[in-house]
Amino acid sequence: MTQKDSIYATEQAVKDFSFDQHVVEVFPDMIQRSVPGYATIVSTIGKLAGEYAQSNSNLYDLGCSLGAVTLSMRRNIRTDNCNIIAVDNSEAMVERCKLHLQGFRSDVPVTVTLGDINDLAIENASVVAMNFTLQFIPPEKRQAVLEKIYANLKPGG
Repeated sequence: MTQKDSIYATEQAVKDFSFDQHVVEVFPDMIQRSVPGYATIVSTIGKLAGEYAQSNSNLYDLGCSLGAVTLSMRRNIRTDNCNIIAVDNSEAMVERCKLHLQGFRSDVPVTVTLGDINDLAIENASVVAMNFTLQFIPPEKRQAVLEKIYANLKPGG
């Protein structure tokens, strides 16, 4: 169902970039073309999540888009009683992510949430992934987000 990314193929008035329905339709093509090594990065995050996931903890995918990192983490977790919380501030991304994840069975529960990570409570976290997300947080809020994540990581997370 993925289409080729031609959103900016024709000249148009410049407006702020938005992860809207148009972007959702072409996102897999867009991210593969714009981020060299994207598949390797996603795979590596999953392996790191498998290494650092702790029993009875939460793993977060902040800025989850269509759930590639969420799935990679889910495939690599070998620890009991872990939950993945996938968060994005784009309703279109969240809805497509939920549909995408339905196609993959796993014992690791995933909650996909529409929300602003600036306001998100990070709790009982052993792993927090922010794959190409920090750049979309206003510069004046980045430090606070990183400090919140660090303060709420379990020891060894």
